[in-house]
Amino acid sequence: MAFGFIKKIFTFGKDTAAEPETEAPLAEPQVVETVPEPVIETPKTAIAEERDALLEEAEAANPEAPHHVPAEAEPDIYPLPHAPALPVAEDPVSPAEIETAGGPADDDVAPEVEAIEEQAAAPVEEIIEEEPAAPEEAVAEIVDEEPAPTADEIAPVEETSAEAEDPVLEEAARIEPKAETPVLPKGFATAERAPAEQVAVPQPKRTWFQRLREGLSRTSSQLTGQITSLFTKRKLDDATLQDLEDLLIQADLGVETALRITDTLASERYGKDVTGTDVSRIMASEITKVLSPVAKPLELDLNHKPHVILVVGVNGTGKTTTIGKLAAKLSGAGLKVMLAAGDTFRAAAIEQLKIWAERTGSDIVSSKLGADAAGLAYEAYEQAKLKQSDVLIVDTAGRLQNKTELMAELEKIVRVLGKLDPDAPHTVLQTLDATTGQNAMNQVEIFRNVAGVTGLIMTKLDGTARGGILVAIAAKHKLPVYFIGVGEGIDDLEPFEAKDFAQAIAGVEA
Repeated sequence: MAFGFIKKIFTFGKDTAAEPETEAPLAEPQVVETVPEPVIETPKTAIAEERDALLEEAEAANPEAPHHVPAEAEPDIYPLPHAPALPVAEDPVSPAEIETAGGPADDDVAPEVEAIEEQAAAPVEEIIEEEPAAPEEAVAEIVDEEPAPTADEIAPVEETSAEAEDPVLEEAARIEPKAETPVLPKGFATAERAPAEQVAVPQPKRTWFQRLREGLSRTSSQLTGQITSLFTKRKLDDATLQDLEDLLIQADLGVETALRITDTLASERYGKDVTGTDVSRIMASEITKVLSPVAKPLELDLNHKPHVILVVGVNGTGKTTTIGKLAAKLSGAGLKVMLAAGDTFRAAAIEQLKIWAERTGSDIVSSKLGADAAGLAYEAYEQAKLKQSDVLIVDTAGRLQNKTELMAELEKIVRVLGKLDPDAPHTVLQTLDATTGQNAMNQVEIFRNVAGVTGLIMTKLDGTARGGILVAIAAKHKLPVYFIGVGEGIDDLEPFEAKDFAQAIAGVEA
């Protein structure tokens, strides 16, 4: 009886398990015609209970049998839908062998269990695989209803730029605002954008006094600032006068001018409250008195043709530039001017004077670099006399006043010109750099003894705090001051006016 139960267990579902051998391949699940109804309708719990009951009966009948299925190896009756469908293997043990040998071997349990699992899982897999059939048939019906177009009916697709053919995109790109150009620092400009045409607004021309005051602004601001701080809440006494005198001397106005200012201030305001405005007013008045005797125009004796002007000075005082500005003024007045490039030690000076000659319409006599300056002066005088030039302006090389050999060469030029005309040079102009301060005082003294300086031109008054040196030079040497320069432009060299200079340096309104 026990063998009958075991046989019943291992042959359960064997008749139906052989059916999958005749089924169609898995790729075409729709050919399966029969679906076992009991497996779909039988719940999993009922099959498990029946199996457990049979196993318990078999174990109770023969507890010593080694071929029973352990509890931990129980197979699942319902595998997951995605479990692969395995082929059913034939039972290697025939029923006769099972009856005579005492039952199947332990390794034969697995094929039988797999057959049971496949039988239980088959309906689920068939249902899942049959579901996509309906959409495929529907798609086939739709495709059959609409015939596919032929190759001739398919229009070729041209590869074109949608951006170029779309008028909406073109319009949007045209009206799209461009990114703002970054603000560049001073001295730079963008090249992509053309500057808009602007009507040039003429700038009002500054007067000479305005330019002079701007040029002397550093000298004036420093001097007036110190004076104002000196007289803040102080009465004019001896100590205050002494401090003021020291302050004026330090400003390069000279001892004589400082004493004149303090004496006048003491006579008017001694023992009284004094403001910076009072001191500036008195200072401007006294400086005017010192400078008025030397503020003279440059006299030209046009009966002597040419009138020879020799320009001397140390290196860097602006001799060549000053000659060009003088030539511009004389040529503008209708005079015939000739220039002599006597600075043969500096090639740049020769080229610079040629440019000034071309700009002013003047004649020029020049030679090669390193030529004898005295011989060039001789030739220039002969040419000026031949061409009936009104004025001959001779440039000279810059030289330090303490170089004896260079000063001797300058003296030679003067002697050569004197042989051609006893009165030549008729005018000897010395250019002074206002930034040199007290050193300019020594330059005037030495050049006056060697070259016979007859007049002064003060340059570079703009940007210096030592403009007061002109007052000290005028007070000591009493040489005429013909012109002063406050810049590099042609109009920045103007005749010297004592009152304007005094008011500009004292910070007093005109």
